[in-house]
Amino acid sequence: MSLPESVTLSTSGLTADDVIAVARHDARIELAAEARERIAAVRAGIDELAASETPAYGISTGFGALANTSIPVEKRALLQKSLIRSHAAGTGPVVEREVVRALMMLRLKTLASGHTGVRPETVEAFVGLLNAGITPVVHEYGSLGCSGDLAPLSHCALVLMGEGRATDRDGVERPVPELLEEAGLAPVELEEKEGLALINGTDGMLGQLIMALADLRELVKTADVTAALVVEALRGTDGPFAPELHAPLRPHPGQVDSAANMYAVLQGSELVASHKKAFGRVQDAYSLRCAPQVAGGLRDTIDYVTQVAARELAAAVDNPVVLDSGEVRSNGNFHGAPVAYVLDFLAIPVADLASMSERRTDRLLDPARSHGLPPFLAADPGTDSGLMIAQYTQAGLVAEMKRLAVPASVDSIPSSAMQEDHVSLGWHAARKLRTSVDNLRRVLAIELLAAARAIDFRGVDAGAARDGSDALPQSGNAGSADGTPLPSAAPGPVAASVMTALRESVPGPGPDRFLAPDIAGCEAFIASGALLEAVRAAGVELR
Repeated sequence: MSLPESVTLSTSGLTADDVIAVARHDARIELAAEARERIAAVRAGIDELAASETPAYGISTGFGALANTSIPVEKRALLQKSLIRSHAAGTGPVVEREVVRALMMLRLKTLASGHTGVRPETVEAFVGLLNAGITPVVHEYGSLGCSGDLAPLSHCALVLMGEGRATDRDGVERPVPELLEEAGLAPVELEEKEGLALINGTDGMLGQLIMALADLRELVKTADVTAALVVEALRGTDGPFAPELHAPLRPHPGQVDSAANMYAVLQGSELVASHKKAFGRVQDAYSLRCAPQVAGGLRDTIDYVTQVAARELAAAVDNPVVLDSGEVRSNGNFHGAPVAYVLDFLAIPVADLASMSERRTDRLLDPARSHGLPPFLAADPGTDSGLMIAQYTQAGLVAEMKRLAVPASVDSIPSSAMQEDHVSLGWHAARKLRTSVDNLRRVLAIELLAAARAIDFRGVDAGAARDGSDALPQSGNAGSADGTPLPSAAPGPVAASVMTALRESVPGPGPDRFLAPDIAGCEAFIASGALLEAVRAAGVELR
């Protein structure tokens, strides 16, 4: 995926790629001239309102349950500072740098829309924080996902004021005044409306959703590949993945694409061709045969959720909000329900995809179901335990993912003296989805580890798959239906390419060794994009 090296903030908003570029790759940000002009024009109206006696929420009144408390003109600037200080009330572990950068970028997107009433210099100072690589310290707990991600965004606004905690570009925490001075930035003296505008949005949950979608688009392709490798390792058949069984009969787009991917990966495989001679099997198990239906369900969920994320990216979430007419109006657009629902929704098929992956791994390790592979894929079963405990690890990951699939958005705890009597808990939905995405990558890494080892045990390694020689003893090759021993067989070109690339960092079968580095190596192989690149190198473009 090609991402922009710089991003221009305009009144027309951002793309998901813009957010990823800034959050993960430190793309530089510029404020468009037309956005600055729009922001300045809207601010003039706020200045008039701030100087008047007309009550306006967040400008001349308190916040939340204190909305009916009038604030004297001389205290209205102090009101904004007090808001940020009191709302920066997070606790718990520190949130990842990319999450903080994403939520800051998304808040900037709304500030640049001209619907919040902040000053241009405040927006430019916020841009300066991101460009300097200054990352506020934001904590795991503090947001209820209603009235926006208040605490996380308040920790960011506090740094803009020259207070709070932050790290430099290298992740080292240093005094905030020192970081600002080094970047040539001055602390911002917030004026009327600005404190509220800096914190009243769904930016934290949306940022995590955008990054989860980017990761899952890659991982669902990875799952198609690892599932196909298991089919090869078990001498399964590619028959159920043939195109005539999908689009004409059950035209779910995700299923069609996943089946096409698996079918393409399996072409040219001698292991698959040997299925007709082996074991007298008529059909493969569900975890093999139905892989496109499960992975496809996740793909279709991703497509729907992407639509919701795009709508939220087009939104200008603040309260009160400045309309194009200049009128300042209270609203409920800060409620995170639309985002929270899809964050929860995604966690369900992610957990189920991992569950099916674990079942395939377990099948590879069980001699009663692996059709001739050694128990637990051990080099010397009994003396060696092989991948026995890797499957335990995989099962533990899946068990956690099932718990994380329980929705957060059906819960609500009233706050602010019952003024905010229903909340979305979208931030919590985002945090658990983020964990599930990471766990899915780990589960697929263990499946990859097992599938590659099993293919090696069939008697032919990736290099031999190209020259036809046997690189390993012919252990693990069960007999055919009539009892005749089956010869070694080569995997297809895609599997051979994947295994050649994988073996550069993760060794093949042998006596038991420290296994955690092998799992970590497979995870890095997936996370770096090397697995999908190896598929492309074999001439297959995955859908």
